[in-house]
Amino acid sequence: MPSTSNIVLATDGSAFSDAAARFLADGKLLQTGFTVHVVHVSPDVTGQVRAFVSKETIDAWHNEASEKAMASVCAILQAANVPFERHALHGYPPEKILGYAKSVNAGAIVMGTHGRGTFFDAVLGSVAGRVLAQANCPVVMVKAETPAA
Repeated sequence: MPSTSNIVLATDGSAFSDAAARFLADGKLLQTGFTVHVVHVSPDVTGQVRAFVSKETIDAWHNEASEKAMASVCAILQAANVPFERHALHGYPPEKILGYAKSVNAGAIVMGTHGRGTFFDAVLGSVAGRVLAQANCPVVMVKAETPAA
C-alpha cells in the first residue's frame, strides 16, 4: 500500500468549506501523509447560453468561478504545509465529486456542511447528502463552528 493517499476536499467557496480545510490543516484526520485534491464543480450552462456564448467564454467563466471558490481553502492548506492539487470541474456536483474521488482512489471525501433544513433535506437534498449516500469511501462532514453570541 502506498504511503501517500488521496483525500478529496470538495469546496463551494463558503465558510463551511473553509472549516473543512481547517479540519485537515489542523491534523484532525487520523491519517497522515495524504495529498488533498481540492475540487470545485461549476454547474453546466444551459443550451440557450451555449447557443449565444462561445465555448472559450464559458470555459473561462468556469475556471474563474472555480479559482475563486478554491482560493480560501487552498490558502488554508498552503499555510499548514498540507500538499494539495486544484481541480476545476463542471457538471452535476455530486456526480463529479464522486467520479473524481473514484478516479484518484480517494481514501476519503471531506466536505463542509451547512447543516440546515430537516434531516431528510440534509441527507437527500444537498450535495453533501448525495455524496454521503453514494460514496464508495468514507465521507467526513465538517460543520463550521457558530460564533459565540
